[in-house]
Amino acid sequence: MKKTILAGVAALGALSAAAQAVEQPKFFDNWSIGLDGGVTTPMNHHPFFGSMRGLAGLHVDKQITPVFGMGVEGQFGVNTSSWHGFTRSTTAFDNSYIGVYGTVDLFNLFGGYQCDLRPFTIDAVAGAGWGHLYLNEEAGPDVNYFGTKVGLNFNFNVSKVVTLALKPSINWNMNGGGAKQSATAYNINRATFNLMAGVTFHFGGGFDCVRPYNQGEIDALNGQINALRGDLELTAAENAAIATRAAALQNELNACRSRKPEVVKEVSNQLNSVRFVFFRVGSSKITADQMPNVEMIADYMKNHPASKVVIKGYASPEGNLDFNIRLAQNRAESVRNTLIKRFKIAGDRITAQGEGIGNMFEEDSWNRVSICTLEETGK
Repeated sequence: MKKTILAGVAALGALSAAAQAVEQPKFFDNWSIGLDGGVTTPMNHHPFFGSMRGLAGLHVDKQITPVFGMGVEGQFGVNTSSWHGFTRSTTAFDNSYIGVYGTVDLFNLFGGYQCDLRPFTIDAVAGAGWGHLYLNEEAGPDVNYFGTKVGLNFNFNVSKVVTLALKPSINWNMNGGGAKQSATAYNINRATFNLMAGVTFHFGGGFDCVRPYNQGEIDALNGQINALRGDLELTAAENAAIATRAAALQNELNACRSRKPEVVKEVSNQLNSVRFVFFRVGSSKITADQMPNVEMIADYMKNHPASKVVIKGYASPEGNLDFNIRLAQNRAESVRNTLIKRFKIAGDRITAQGEGIGNMFEEDSWNRVSICTLEETGK
């Protein structure tokens, strides 16, 4: 009993897996029609091979799921010999059977449905229907009976459209040929063995495979989607900040462009405290190339009214000493007079004095100079 329950649970699990592997078919999908031919012979009280007669059949099937199917069939026994102790009947067929049946695909039941066509499958078959015996006058009137069958279909799937099958089955006459006194029962003495071979043609397509979803994969994909949404929100905020900053910079740029240019005269408030004005040999005249040094002193003093300048003149050692002493004084006076006359600096802010022979520099020509030292009286 326990094994039976476990087998049932396993079968249900397989069915569930199969159901998840295919889409629900439409009504006109998975139909088929087939022709069969074979032999039938009684199971008991008659020679097994000596009593064989021809059998022909026609069936129409509908595969409901990859596991379960159903169909309608008609079978006709060919009248070739006496049977049941009677001579031939007066018709071409001495037996007919029309019934319904169900099928179970054992491979799909236990192995699950495959999207690719299996080259070989086995169906378990069980059915029931109405039978009719065509008798001659010696045997009496024709007889109707209730029949059942079980069997197997060994299917060789040539393609998705064509299947060849070998179909052994056992068929029961459940009420003994229709006799009222015969109880309905499975009795080997009322059974026949049928062996049919046939071809089946399939219509309306098959089952479309679908990939069963995996909750773990879906959760992972949702996590990635949420992460991307977060990145998008962060990027949007960053873009908004950049746009705000860009707008502010653009406003500043526009303001700068609309502003009138201002010319600013930059006047240095600082000057080296010592400036040098160099002279040619034997001369106290300020040359044009030295005039900028004098002008810089004047500018500083104009911007600093409290400042004063001390000018010390020097001569190089070559030549007469008395002449050089006078020349040194004249060079200091030349700078002083230029500041007063040309640059309008008050004379009381200027002190000029000659220092005679200069020896500050190794190069004699550099000693022909007036050294101007600026002072701030407030310091």
